[in-house]
This record gives sequence, structure tokens and C-alpha cells, in this order.
Amino acid sequence: MANQRQADTKESVDYVLLILVLILAVFGLVILYSTSAYNGRVKFADPAYYFKKQLFASSIGLMAMYLVSQIDYHIWIRAAVPGYLLSLLLSTAVLFVGQEYNGSKRWLALGPLSFQPSEFAKLAVVVLLAAIVSRQASHMRSWKYMFLVILAVLPIVGLVGTNNLSTAVIILGIAVILIFVANPRYLPFIWMGLLGTGFISIFLSVESYRLERLAIWRNPELYEKGYQTMQGLYAIGSGGIFGVGLGNSMQKLGFVPEAQNDMIFSIICEELGLSGAVGVILLFGLLIWRLMVISTHVQDLFGSLLAAGIMGHIMIQVILNIAVVTNTIPNTGITLPFISYGGTSVVFLLAEIGLALSVSREVKKEH
Repeated sequence: MANQRQADTKESVDYVLLILVLILAVFGLVILYSTSAYNGRVKFADPAYYFKKQLFASSIGLMAMYLVSQIDYHIWIRAAVPGYLLSLLLSTAVLFVGQEYNGSKRWLALGPLSFQPSEFAKLAVVVLLAAIVSRQASHMRSWKYMFLVILAVLPIVGLVGTNNLSTAVIILGIAVILIFVANPRYLPFIWMGLLGTGFISIFLSVESYRLERLAIWRNPELYEKGYQTMQGLYAIGSGGIFGVGLGNSMQKLGFVPEAQNDMIFSIICEELGLSGAVGVILLFGLLIWRLMVISTHVQDLFGSLLAAGIMGHIMIQVILNIAVVTNTIPNTGITLPFISYGGTSVVFLLAEIGLALSVSREVKKEH
């Protein structure tokens, strides 16, 4: 009878979440091929070059998603600290033997393949903080414990931030979201926001090139480095309501540099118009909502924090990418989840979704 009651309170994986992710993954491959065909033809004499690499990575990611979704997520508590230490080791290795691309050293070579440790670091931080906070939930009212949680991620933030400031910001954002979920009070986060604003102001003023980014953000038309931003805005503006049609973008023909990467949302706006852009934002909104539902209704705190951390990661990355493309914030390298080109990114994003699907098995049926 007890087993029957336990079975009644659980359900299979969240199929709404699964369908949303599959739609985004397939849409991402379609728009990636449209966006990258020109660059692939020019650089590699193969219009499907980027598409084939992304398809391969997506296939691995889908397998990882399935495997992780079949594993009881509680087992990852034991892997939290070793996984975090591994992320520190890999991020340190990047500083010494990392590969440089477009002026940034962010990759480790694994034979013919390259790997971006910062993507693994995001997942490692989610699992580590979910484990720490769930064990110390009763103490999360204390400034001391909040500080200790933030302190735990500062080493990886420092290592990743050396070559990838945007990912460091995402990792810090994940930490703040997980503390917020476990803390019933709001006042500490007001102070945290004020301190964060002050720290960012000091951080930006230390190096002249960071102040230059602010100047480019305010007046991109006056600077050579504002070229990418301006071309992206031209793409957005020329799309109108319904776009120029899939595959018909002019800005992807060498005008928007590396259009298949950080600026892919501008090509979506050009080819599919405002309606297509709103549709993409709506898909991400539904995905974030579904993760929030799982986080709210799962039966234990560790699972709730895992889902919240994954939600926070995707939410922050989507908001920052679209804000950069629309020049709402200064330009920095942040990809659009499931859509921008990047094998490591899509593999670990899909693995995170597998973890969320595993957590969703513990959600009560009545919700």
C-alpha cells in the first residue's frame, strides 16, 4: 500500500519540457544552417560545415540527455565536489595549454575535437551549490553562510573570468539565484545587488578596454569595434514584422562577423521578422516556466535547487544574449542556448535538461 502511494505521487519525465527542448534544438539546427552556409562555403568550401559539426554535437547531447534523465539525480550529490574540482583543474589547464580563437583562449584540444571547460563549469557549479545549499538550508538566513556559498564559487569565477568574463557573470548569477531560492528574506539581496553594482563599476574602471566597451555601447557608430553591433542592428531593422524569408538574409553574407555565433538572434530577426523573434522568446519563456514548475513542485530541496539552477543558467544566458544583440547592454561573447553554434555548449545544455528531466520524475502528479 505504501509503495502504491509512492507510485501515485510520481510521474514519468516532464514531456512538455522535453518537447520544448526538442523544438528549440531542431529550430537551432535549421537557423544555424541558414546563418552559417555562407561562412562555411567561404572558409571551408562546404556550406554545411558548421551544420554538420553542430548536428554531431547535438546527437551526442541528446544521448547524454537521455542517459542522465534515466539516472536518479540524488547520485550527483556524491559527484558534486569531485566535479567542481575537475572544473577547476580544466579551467586552470586552459590558462597554460588552451587553444586561442578570435583572441580568446577558452578551448582545450582533445585530439581532433576541442572542448570548452567553462561550459562544464556551469553544470558543475549548479550541482555543487544545489548540494551545499540543500544541506545548509536552515542556515541560509545567515549572512555568514550566504557569503560562504558565494566564496565557494569564487575560484572558478576567477579562473573562467580571466578569458571569459560573460561566463563568469553567468556563474555568479546562478549562485545568487540558488541562494535566493533557499532564502526566505529579500533584504540581503538588495544589499547584494548594491555591492555587486559597486564591484562591477570598479572592475570596469580598472582596465581601459572595458571603459572603451561602454563608450562603444553608447555610440557604436563612432567606433570601428562597433561594426558588429551596427550590422546586427541593421539586420534586426530590415526584418520588419515577418522577415525577408528563411535563408534570404543579406547581413549574414559577411556583414555580421561570425553570424552563426553570438549574433545569430539578429539573423533570426532579419529572416523571420519580429514575429519569429517573439516566437523564439516565447519558446524560451515556456522552457523557463516549465523548469520553474519542476523546481516548485519537486519533493526534495536538492532536486528543487537543481531545476532552479538550470533555469537560472538558461534564463540569464538568453536575457544577456538578446540584450547584447539589441545593444541594450555592452557587447560581450554570450551564445544563445540551443541555437548559436557551439558543440560544447549544446552538449552540456542538453545534459542539464536530462538532469531536469530526472528531477521531474519526483514531481507530484496533482501539479
